[in-house]
Amino acid sequence: MSKFEKALHRLKSKPKDFTWKELVTIMAHFGYEELKGGGSRRKFHHPQTGALVSLHEPHPKPVLKAYVLDIVIDHLKEQALL
Repeated sequence: MSKFEKALHRLKSKPKDFTWKELVTIMAHFGYEELKGGGSRRKFHHPQTGALVSLHEPHPKPVLKAYVLDIVIDHLKEQALL
């Protein structure tokens, strides 16, 4: 099982310890580019489709909150990637 497959499986199970690094791995695999905004604001943009999802990178710990996982999962489903 690849790093991407492991991360995707974990995302779908909504673990309480899902990290920003795992999210970046998943989004990059699907062709998204990470754009840095002010402060901890980050956007993932898909150049071919124009799809955009805006999030805050967690700090000081890199663990994503449950509502962020829901946003990402919903976005990927809307884009027919999940």
